Amino acid sequence: MLVATESSIRTSFVNLTQGESKRLALPNDLGLRQWDDLDFLGWRDPAAPQRAYLVAETDDGLLGVALRVAPQQTGRTRRSMCSLCLTTHSGDGVSLMTARKAGSGGRQGNSVGIYACSDLACSLYLRGRKHAGPRMHETLTLAEKVDRTRAALAAFLSRVTE
Repeated sequence: MLVATESSIRTSFVNLTQGESKRLALPNDLGLRQWDDLDFLGWRDPAAPQRAYLVAETDDGLLGVALRVAPQQTGRTRRSMCSLCLTTHSGDGVSLMTARKAGSGGRQGNSVGIYACSDLACSLYLRGRKHAGPRMHETLTLAEKVDRTRAALAAFLSRVTE
């Protein structure tokens, strides 16, 4: 992913008003991110843990979506798999995240959801820079895994913007 600026991130959101995008909490470490290792920029709002944000490069430039994180169910220990990077996590490592649709669909209350790594660090799990426990063995190359993740992300973003 190319380096994104605060301004380009704020203007990329398709399911927020201009006022909402101006007020959202950006990560403090934008200058320290390893942009070459990121397929998208994702973060949780530290002041509001039920809010998350995702910004990805598309053919038309940056596209950002605001996400609502579903509350975690307590109880038995379980393993879940991220729909983007196919990393399996135990406990609360995967969350259901929903995005209000862009445009008239969002104004009508429609949303779409995806199960994703709770910390939105899919790119780092994929590249082995962060670990969630044992990974499934795959014969795909890293480039093929990255392509698969980007395709899954593009499909989700398409559902948000359609």
